[in-house]
Amino acid sequence: MTTQDEWLKVESIDLEAQGVARNAEGKVVFIEGALPGEEVQVRVGRSKNAWEQGVMSALRHESSLRVRPGCPHFGLHAGACGGCKMQHLDAAAQVAVKQRVLEDNLLHLAKVRAENILRPIEGPAWGYRFRARLSVRHVPRKGTVLVGFHERKSRYVADMQVCPVLPAAVSALLMPLRALIGSMDQRDRVPQIELAIGQRLEGPVIALVLRHLEPLSTADADRLRAFGASHDVQWWLQPKGPETVHRLDEGGPELAYALPEFGVTLPFEPTDFTQVNHPINSVLVGRALRLLAPAAHERLIDWFCGLGNFTLPIATRAREVLGIEGSETLVQRSRDNARRNGLAAKARFAARNLFDLAPADLVAYGTADKWLVDPPREGAFALAKSLADLHAAPPEGWAPPRRIVYVSCNPATLARDAGLLVHQAGYRCSAAGAVNMFPHTAHVESVVVFDRQSSV
Repeated sequence: MTTQDEWLKVESIDLEAQGVARNAEGKVVFIEGALPGEEVQVRVGRSKNAWEQGVMSALRHESSLRVRPGCPHFGLHAGACGGCKMQHLDAAAQVAVKQRVLEDNLLHLAKVRAENILRPIEGPAWGYRFRARLSVRHVPRKGTVLVGFHERKSRYVADMQVCPVLPAAVSALLMPLRALIGSMDQRDRVPQIELAIGQRLEGPVIALVLRHLEPLSTADADRLRAFGASHDVQWWLQPKGPETVHRLDEGGPELAYALPEFGVTLPFEPTDFTQVNHPINSVLVGRALRLLAPAAHERLIDWFCGLGNFTLPIATRAREVLGIEGSETLVQRSRDNARRNGLAAKARFAARNLFDLAPADLVAYGTADKWLVDPPREGAFALAKSLADLHAAPPEGWAPPRRIVYVSCNPATLARDAGLLVHQAGYRCSAAGAVNMFPHTAHVESVVVFDRQSSV
């Protein structure tokens, strides 16, 4: 076991932003707070046969990539916010780490090497988070209400006064929200506030969804209205599951985000899935469309289409696009968005459980020139496996897509699916690049291109 006075040389950094070193016995040691090239001492918290994990306790040689964190609540100390893991690492180096994670997962898990490495997509490192789920906790012994993210490796809510990854207008609401909840009759029955921000020419539309476990009193509802009027925010209420979300009061601007390159605007509700980082999403959609290069005569399929984030831009370029999603409600919302953007004639939608697809389902949806695949963290295993099965036994009258652009939020499930596509479905991995959707976190998004082997 690593001793507390042993100095370790940090060799690399892992997906969880932990430094990776080896002790005198050759055992791998994962070290929170340590960066590659540093010499550190560690306080070991967990020890297994093959590895140890601990927290940096002393630093003798500092990395040139170490920077001063931009948030006062970041750190390794007790009570530190666990929302970010990489603020101590230079922002450009964070992107390089994520690119390396993408390449390593493809190579080591899938035995796939991208022929070309795309330049990572990155943007502002602060004030980028347009969506967030903030925990709420009334703490009588401290005489206060806490609103924010959880402490590092803890179920407790961090005592946050600001949050620089939130837009400044939202960060400035944290302390007023604490005072508001503290004044409410139901302050012990309000576990979370979900944040969603929309865009409009006049400025942002800030929506707050209050999860409440008991019916609100008239006085509490009036307190919310007064707060909304004072701080220019919309209040939505969630008494039970997501399907119960509704506006406290009707009226006011709708939530929406724009994709100006394609002349598309997508309205959404605050609990809908939308990307947390609108500027990066806009760049990502532009890159995905350029990689797909849909032609006016082509038909495409957008698997896991959501609200039409990629479907509607594709419809501005292609002859036809079919968007497929697992929820009938989302599909209807996508149809509405297509109509609002004048694209209903070229964008069709279908509801289907995408986690139990079979080869016959792919054939039933028809031949498409290209696919866009944008799954959740679980990936698109059923889709990739069905495509591999069709490659082994090609059906008459159906052809696989020539190109697949796969947008991933989980490098491990991406690698699993990439292995199927390359080794069993007749594709090559022609390009891959990281997307820094969540700066200062270890979250890795990416966009990867698969092209049909010319000999197939």
